[in-house]
Amino acid sequence: MQRFVSTACVSLLMLATAQAWGQMPRMELSAGFYRIEAEVAANQNDRMQGLMQRRSMAANQGMLFVFPQAERHCMWMHNTLLPLSVAFLDEQGRILNVEDMKPQTDTSHCAAAPARFALEMNAGWFSAKGLKTGQRIKGVENSPPPQ
Repeated sequence: MQRFVSTACVSLLMLATAQAWGQMPRMELSAGFYRIEAEVAANQNDRMQGLMQRRSMAANQGMLFVFPQAERHCMWMHNTLLPLSVAFLDEQGRILNVEDMKPQTDTSHCAAAPARFALEMNAGWFSAKGLKTGQRIKGVENSPPPQ
């Protein structure tokens, strides 16, 4: 019992620290055999911040944007220093389209159809893994509800 209480206290402390530092929650996604560790932008402030000002991102890390409703959402790279690829996903996590985005540009990259999620990864990640329209990113159904 003591060990459980200690573990619970440490977990709560880590969560409170992450929230205090403005860190976004993380979750695991998968695309075929590939594991993705994604930060989750489920509220308006986090979606607006995205990956701005980041100088690097590990190979299998990304950011999942959770939108309140499926629409033809668009992304841009204002103040984003990393070249990225974005996959727009439907409610079930199926890839609608993938767009490559250049750093520090205001060009809009939009979903080909109503999207509920967008997953940003390092540039070329989706093509390097052979992921195309119609394939599914698993785990998005477990994302926190959008705010």
